[in-house]
Amino acid sequence: MKSVIKEILEHAANLPEGTPLVAKELLHLGSRFSVDQALSRLARNGKLLRVGRGIYVLPIRGRFGARPPAPSKVVEAISSQRGETVVAHGARAANDLGLTTQVPVRQVYLTAGRSRRLKLGAQTVELRHAPSWQLILPQSAAGDAVRALAWLGPNGAEESLRILEHKLPKSALQEIVAVRGRLPTWMAKEVARLTNR
Repeated sequence: MKSVIKEILEHAANLPEGTPLVAKELLHLGSRFSVDQALSRLARNGKLLRVGRGIYVLPIRGRFGARPPAPSKVVEAISSQRGETVVAHGARAANDLGLTTQVPVRQVYLTAGRSRRLKLGAQTVELRHAPSWQLILPQSAAGDAVRALAWLGPNGAEESLRILEHKLPKSALQEIVAVRGRLPTWMAKEVARLTNR
């Protein structure tokens, strides 16, 4: 058991910050039972953080003690590890684009996968299942604009698009126009106006 624990810690230390550790990806280090036992023991001893069912991360150790990895790094790692599209919630996107001064208090992300919560120390990160149209153009300003518009709703769309016309590069606006057929009717109508300006 000690060698499996040691090997898991060595393996975790070589991974980028926030990379999730799951038993089925550590079976090269021992049997499923011994890996599960080692992960549980490491979590009980504070060497790993249990962020969700069967998901562990290595805490970041600094001069002020241990802290959980940055939520964005954990979410990004889960996204790439599982091949799941995960993007910032529309409230975060609206704030980042300057469409609202409200700063989201909770860490919420939209995902193509199932809804779930991750516990990172005292902070809870929510992954919320979303329809595919809200996940289009991931990791782009155009996609963030779509999510911001979805969050703001039909009443704020026209004014928000006018603001975005001055903030976003023309290429991002063209990307939004190009995907308007995948958007809800109210948003597609507003986006179509961009082609007439």
